[in-house]
Amino acid sequence: MPPRSDGVKQIAQNRKAYHDYVILEKYEAGVELFGTEVKSVRQGNVNLKDSFCVVKDGEMFARGIHVSPYEKGNIFNRDPMRVKRLLMHKREIAKLHARVKQDGLTLIPLSIYLRNSLVKLELGLAKGKKIYDKRDSEAARDAGREMGRSLREAERRKGMTE
Repeated sequence: MPPRSDGVKQIAQNRKAYHDYVILEKYEAGVELFGTEVKSVRQGNVNLKDSFCVVKDGEMFARGIHVSPYEKGNIFNRDPMRVKRLLMHKREIAKLHARVKQDGLTLIPLSIYLRNSLVKLELGLAKGKKIYDKRDSEAARDAGREMGRSLREAERRKGMTE
């Protein structure tokens, strides 16, 4: 029998979030979308840049997620910047709301994907980076790249001498 896949297809990622924030924890939430929005998401017409999540009246909402209008949707298309309700258990929402209020953290959408034909959003409980933190992480990334380059170069030279 072939190995069973988990049916996950990545649609969009928020790379800027990893640059601007330190991600402490990750959560998964469903997204309440309308028909033409789902079709547009399946085509990959989503932008998570500058998006964030808020908790209001015990419900969680995502703001700033841009879902481009579906070309063939005409009158059924919704506003691309519409606030989208996120689907999570009440206890999880209450816990996240408490952490956001108490610790000064924020909820950032990290990626949107399809899991077994359902649209899911990966949320990150995040703490904002200061400018010097961004520089430090950039320097560490550059140092890692340089080390990798020198290792590959050394292996290439070693292979030529043998």
